[in-house]
Amino acid sequence: MSDSVQKLNSMRFLEAQGVTYEIVTYDEAIRDGVGVAEAVGLPAEQVYKTLMVQIKDGEFALVMIASDRTLDLKRFARSIGQKKATMTTKRGAEAATGLKTGGIGALALTHKRWGVYLDEAAQQQEAILVNAGQRGINLKIAVAELIRVLNAKIVAVTDPPADAASTETGPDASADQDTA
Repeated sequence: MSDSVQKLNSMRFLEAQGVTYEIVTYDEAIRDGVGVAEAVGLPAEQVYKTLMVQIKDGEFALVMIASDRTLDLKRFARSIGQKKATMTTKRGAEAATGLKTGGIGALALTHKRWGVYLDEAAQQQEAILVNAGQRGINLKIAVAELIRVLNAKIVAVTDPPADAASTETGPDASADQDTA
């Protein structure tokens, strides 16, 4: 935990909810979750990235998945009763959230009241790292508490990675998936 970290809205939100968390900092030049996992010495399946997805009528949803997995957009759309879902562009995500890609996190966006979805694989972990709303700062939080405070819906929207080389390929892979 770094004492030099400025308190962020995500931290204030967790404290107001009575949730304990740990601040984990890393070099903000690291732009993907797998790199964050390597930098902080945790397995990639414990470091989550937040993806911004556009659903119907310009509505957005935040989908949290392990950094070594890829979101299946068709599967996600079906799981929430939609016909289609698309990844938001980096520029679109930054404009809608006010945060830079690589720093987008659901805990920093609670005021937006967007749907928050957590891949079911998170339930295999006691705690995961999620972005605090600023590049270079993640928060380690118990999965059960994260689900509770975000009212996150559990969805099955990824497949386990076959190996590190194949996690970012396939029909629904997107460069944006590595940076949010």
